[in-house]
Amino acid sequence: MLHLLVFSVFGLVCVAGAVNLLVQRHPINSALSLVVVMGSLAVEYLLLGAEFVAAVQVIVYAGAIMVLFVFVIMLLNAGEEERTNGSRVAMLFGIPGMLIGSVLVAWVLLEHSGTGNVATGALPGPPKVIGWLLFHDFLLPFEVTSVLVLIAIMGAVVLASHPGSVEQRSTQQDKREG
Repeated sequence: MLHLLVFSVFGLVCVAGAVNLLVQRHPINSALSLVVVMGSLAVEYLLLGAEFVAAVQVIVYAGAIMVLFVFVIMLLNAGEEERTNGSRVAMLFGIPGMLIGSVLVAWVLLEHSGTGNVATGALPGPPKVIGWLLFHDFLLPFEVTSVLVLIAIMGAVVLASHPGSVEQRSTQQDKREG
């Protein structure tokens, strides 16, 4: 009973953090809300008996990825976002799409709720097995992901360098020399 109560509390914390992530106007506050979501998910994984996944959730996602997010936010000098009324196309396709997706998820959950229960520890879970799978069977997707993260960082650096800043520096140098 206590296990279910703790699971439910951290589930609510996760949902509240996700809602706060969407509501915040400042990107840093959104990133901090995402850290709350990642941390509560790590506790959920821990309660489900997936200790390795919980540790990876904290180390990789709440640690490294969030540092990258905050670095990119600071690099771009992102301020408070401007709010608009939204796009009519987004409303036209987004709301029905969300409703259809919600109905599909509810149908799958109701249809398959009692089937496919897996006992704790039945799936590969020791770090040695996961490492073998990651660096042998899934090496290509792992490396492609690392290249995509590198490209995203390079894109952020390019976006952060303002085109006018180079011209302004050269104009200032010309004024000093002349």
